[in-house]
Amino acid sequence: MTDDEVLSLTTAWRTRWGGTPITYQLRGRHADRWVRFHSLPGSKRYAGTEDEYEIILDRHRRVLTDLGAQERLYVMAVYFEDEKGRISPDPRHPGAVPWLTIEPDDDSPFVVPARICVTMISFDRQTLDPLLRAAADEELIDVIIAPLDLRWLYGPYDGGADVIAATSHDRDVLKSRYADWLSSHPSGM
Repeated sequence: MTDDEVLSLTTAWRTRWGGTPITYQLRGRHADRWVRFHSLPGSKRYAGTEDEYEIILDRHRRVLTDLGAQERLYVMAVYFEDEKGRISPDPRHPGAVPWLTIEPDDDSPFVVPARICVTMISFDRQTLDPLLRAAADEELIDVIIAPLDLRWLYGPYDGGADVIAATSHDRDVLKSRYADWLSSHPSGM
């Protein structure tokens, strides 16, 4: 991404969402549009077979498609600096550049500074599946996938995905369509 594209994202993020792009914080601020889907039957957290990975990837792709994922998407993820202050983006997050720094404080889940790196990717299996699989295995953390207009957010993690839909109606449609993927816990967690 160019410096201008990063600046444009920063402006759009502040206008649309504000705050830090960390899913659990966004979930609390936008509870009226939030829903969580589990990625495996029985709320199983991690895949144990290739067939289970395919279920996870299929569920992610289906929800992203229903959200209206277009040809290009932003992908954000958290990275930590090494002892020399460098970050090494993951090859499954190609072209990622540093975007925001999260300092440890009362609002941060981190005890050391974290860097959110961002890139734009294509919505295709070759590009997206390795990234989704890394999130499912907790090898990439605090991942957020969003369209370029940031109208919705998709946060895959180890065990499922948090969605903040564009509207509460959109959230309700997804909840109805994928009711079997919802948690049985009253909080939706």
